[in-house]
Amino acid sequence: MKKLDAYSISIGVLGAAATYLTTILIKVPVWVVFIAWASFFILGGRRLGLIRSIASNLTGIIIASLTLLTISVLGDNPLITAICVGVGSAAMVQASKVPILTAIPAIVWGFASTVGTTIATGKPITTNGSDNPALVAAVAMILGGLFGYLSELWGDALTERTEMPKRSRV
Repeated sequence: MKKLDAYSISIGVLGAAATYLTTILIKVPVWVVFIAWASFFILGGRRLGLIRSIASNLTGIIIASLTLLTISVLGDNPLITAICVGVGSAAMVQASKVPILTAIPAIVWGFASTVGTTIATGKPITTNGSDNPALVAAVAMILGGLFGYLSELWGDALTERTEMPKRSRV
């Protein structure tokens, strides 16, 4: 089977499974799972892509959490929020100096997914327990990376292998 056809099957079936799983069993935003899934592929896939994606996404989650905590302590007004987000944005770029975190967009996806999860759930970043939006986003992003990894393995397994021409022995 051709690679795109194989990946269409693996991603399609696993995308349906991820949607069902996040609706019934692991209550995290499926859109965050898909963002992390894309992050896995954009960072090259394979084991290293999984590691880089999860590390970058989690870094963004940490920076977003610190940003949101700072906003909650200093007061939620437009100027404070703008300054805190500006500092958080600069921190994301600075974090990319770490060799495993060089993909700034993957850090931003973690940041944005945390803020989006906070807004979508209506739960503040100070929420205790398993409903904390940073924890919810982290679980979703790790799950998305794992789904990416599984879809790549399955897609590669379904891809037809063309035999390399035999070299003549001289």
